[in-house]
Amino acid sequence: MNGNKPGDSQTLACVFCRKDDDCPNKYGEMKTHEKWNITVHYYCLLMSSGIWQRGKEEEGVYGFLIEDIRKEVNRASKLKCCVCKKTGASIGCVAPRCKRSYHFPCGLQRECLFQFTGNFASFCWTHRPVQIITPNNYRESLPCTICLEFIEPIPTYTILRSPCCKNAWFHRDCLQVQAINAGVFFFRCTVCNNSDIFQKEMLRMGIHIPEKDASWELEENAYQELLQHYEHCDVRRCRCKEGRDYNVPNSKWEIKRCQCCGSSGTHLACSLLQSWEQNWECLECRGIIYNSGGFQKAKKHTLPNTNIVGINDCLLEESSPKLPRQSPGAQHKDLLRQGNKFRRDISTIIIELGFQIIKKTKRLYINKADIWNSALNGFRNQKFNPSYTIEVVYIHENDNFGIEHPGSKQEFLTLLMQHLENSPLFEGSLSKNLTLNSQAVKENLYYEAGKMLAISLVHGGPSPGFFSKTLFNCLVYGPENTLPVLDDVSDFDVAQILIRRKRKKREIQTLISERNTSRLPPAHLPLGIEPATRACALNGNPTGTSHSVHGTMFNPLSHTSQAKIHI
Repeated sequence: MNGNKPGDSQTLACVFCRKDDDCPNKYGEMKTHEKWNITVHYYCLLMSSGIWQRGKEEEGVYGFLIEDIRKEVNRASKLKCCVCKKTGASIGCVAPRCKRSYHFPCGLQRECLFQFTGNFASFCWTHRPVQIITPNNYRESLPCTICLEFIEPIPTYTILRSPCCKNAWFHRDCLQVQAINAGVFFFRCTVCNNSDIFQKEMLRMGIHIPEKDASWELEENAYQELLQHYEHCDVRRCRCKEGRDYNVPNSKWEIKRCQCCGSSGTHLACSLLQSWEQNWECLECRGIIYNSGGFQKAKKHTLPNTNIVGINDCLLEESSPKLPRQSPGAQHKDLLRQGNKFRRDISTIIIELGFQIIKKTKRLYINKADIWNSALNGFRNQKFNPSYTIEVVYIHENDNFGIEHPGSKQEFLTLLMQHLENSPLFEGSLSKNLTLNSQAVKENLYYEAGKMLAISLVHGGPSPGFFSKTLFNCLVYGPENTLPVLDDVSDFDVAQILIRRKRKKREIQTLISERNTSRLPPAHLPLGIEPATRACALNGNPTGTSHSVHGTMFNPLSHTSQAKIHI
């Protein structure tokens, strides 16, 4: 039929507006009928007042016959444009007694309105339809819901409001571009998704909605990426030595995708998932679920009727007196055996606490020279809320002008942890345990120290890496399930006493073991010898006679003899 040649579109001008601009968003598609050498803009042809579509879609140009186009060009050549004062104005205002005529581009320039529906009416700048809005006294600018640039919420030619959403405002140009891309099937309100009311109002206000499918539906392989599975481990510390993209099905290195968004993944081993059936959400989705109220807090665990004691149970419940008690060593080994199972739950608790931090800020005034007391005063303040975002401001005691210096929260928490490590609340060189400080107990400083540690963990500060293994196990598994070791004793004299006692106990146990071993029958003696003879032979008396010690008969095999042996 008819088509465009790249060279023609640059040289041939529209027979109606006499412009060679090829701008589909403003003037519609530019078409050239090669046989008759006629070039038109689609909107110029569509909005001309004296022409109708009498042919089929494939006839002429868009169904407008060539002879009708020539007649309309001839008619327009007698009309002068009221904007540019040139002839060829094929479009006239439909308002009664209005004699204005104009080219389509000139009408756009003068803010005339063209309705691409019904009889394809055109209105000049004086008689165009307007949106009647109830006064709402908008004091602030509102964003265009398409480009997000702020606009004055006043209905004008260039600013339109949604008929179905009171606070939805648009640029006319933004709406027109979206309508061309979305087509009649997908063009709708960007806020409430309404299409019927929205499209009817936009057609009345001069937005052209083409009867076609959306542009993204017409692209070849537009959704090809949706057919690909996401295979990448996104956890903070990937444990796979082969890399984050390594994926082996039916193994611990199989990648599990987020059950909510599907655009994040993790190796099963990296998130301590036991099987593919376990649910997993990425941090972003977990935060959204938590903030939306759809997150269910973990219920308080009750102890099951079994000998196995879990870490969460130790943290939340006292041990039941009806359950059979395990020895501390057995409980300790049992808990350590289950440590990997519950370690994810402990880290999840910290992550969930982090989601509770809100954007509202709490300012802490910190003196670097006395960071402990200034932090203590800030945390003890009644207005302090650990769920607020912490903002640190450094001050100086000798500053008479009260100048505030913005500080880093990370730096403050790091300095606080360093001070806490070297405070009298802990003892030890590298691995530290709690001290028994009566003054600290009286001032409740152990509680305050625990609060500081929790705030540092949840607000992204450093972790207390100076804890001893015993102290860590006491906090995680409970003191009743933790066995102390000799390294936990910081007093040198007490440690030496314990070492000597341990050595002496070992020597006693060795003697008892040797004594018990010496009572066994030697393998080189004949089994026919009497027991008494065996015992005498064992004690250096091969004759088998009994010894007399201070007049008392002593049988080496007798367990009732109370005589003392003097050597």
